[in-house]
Amino acid sequence: MKNHKIDRIASDMIKYLSNIILTETNDDLLKSITLTDVSVSKDLSYAKIYFTSISDLSHKDIEKEVNEASPFLRGKLAKVLEVRNIPELKFIYDESIEYATKIEKIITEIHNEE
Repeated sequence: MKNHKIDRIASDMIKYLSNIILTETNDDLLKSITLTDVSVSKDLSYAKIYFTSISDLSHKDIEKEVNEASPFLRGKLAKVLEVRNIPELKFIYDESIEYATKIEKIITEIHNEE
């Protein structure tokens, strides 16, 4: 059974984090990311934040840089998110969009061959 409280917190987290990144950071790399999903643990102690980026850096480098900013973002999030304990944030590069683009390209090539 899905927990609506956790879903609401995850929804609020993605909204607030997007706003914090856009308005309260000066790092161009952080501003180049787009948050795609948030997964919060049932005990609210851990959150995985999935993102994509338009930066030319490798996915591992971007992920490392964003995770280094995690304590700053967590502190800002604590000021706006109304929960007792703010989850530890772990940013993960979301490769699903690139994967979908690759599959779409393959399907298009197959249709063009016919």
